[in-house]
Amino acid sequence: MGACDSSPFGFDHSVTAGIVSATERSLANDTYVPFIQTDVAINPGNSGGPLFNLNGEVIGINSQIYTRSGGFMGLSFAIPIDVAIEVADQLRDTGSVSRGWLGVVIQEVSRDLAESFGLEIPSGALVVNVLPDSPAQSAGIREGDVILRLNGNSIARSSELPHQVGRIRPGDKADVEVMRDGRLQTLSVTIGLLPDEDQLAQRRSGADSQPEETALGILVTPLTQEHRDRWNLNSGVLVSQVNPGAGAQAGLVSGDVITMLNGERIETVEQFYQVVTDLPKDRAVPMRIVRRGSAMFIPLRVNP
Repeated sequence: MGACDSSPFGFDHSVTAGIVSATERSLANDTYVPFIQTDVAINPGNSGGPLFNLNGEVIGINSQIYTRSGGFMGLSFAIPIDVAIEVADQLRDTGSVSRGWLGVVIQEVSRDLAESFGLEIPSGALVVNVLPDSPAQSAGIREGDVILRLNGNSIARSSELPHQVGRIRPGDKADVEVMRDGRLQTLSVTIGLLPDEDQLAQRRSGADSQPEETALGILVTPLTQEHRDRWNLNSGVLVSQVNPGAGAQAGLVSGDVITMLNGERIETVEQFYQVVTDLPKDRAVPMRIVRRGSAMFIPLRVNP
């Protein structure tokens, strides 16, 4: 594997060698490009240079480096050549680049979560939030669904979903296979146009009881209007105290909002008590929480 540098430090026609460490890497500043990770030395002036394979074929465009020194001692990332060609074609035909958008917030499926959702192995993208007025909401995708396939292509890791969705033309239909309540379902979704960052931020923001300790070792109270407004919540219960027990073992902390447990949406404290009473004692179950505005699923196992 070699990288032809675009005049690093002012030296033309420079070539460095290395190996491909991984493909389809997601970076914090761009989750829609499936970067090629390589240890080919990348230096200032390198961006835009081609990444070759051993057959002399261009497989990527050198893009960026993660380094502490500012030099080549770090991780190098290249844009796959087929992605670069698609971008070039869009710019030539329309003058702009558009990416497909589903409208979900996702997380990785751990081994315990896989067990709780009835999956044989950890795979797929777990939906922790469905954005309002999004293609996912229109298609009937729900929080707690595990997306396993998109147009027949398997989703082994959650990071693969944005890559695949982003390459679908906005307005095209796609088949989404999900695991829901232990059963596979296929939903048809019309892929939307990825909004800008300001629009996405707007979409994301968008009877009292005395505290009583549950079998999980936690105290929960109804949501105040302040919490509802701050985190844009319509339902759930607030964790006010965490004592030793299953809740603490699952990672709950005071201030968490429990919105779903074992597939049931939590509306009131009384309902939450009932769901806890009916929890199985022999396996992990999924619990959806909102922590400081960010939704996530955690596996919960009740001690027998």
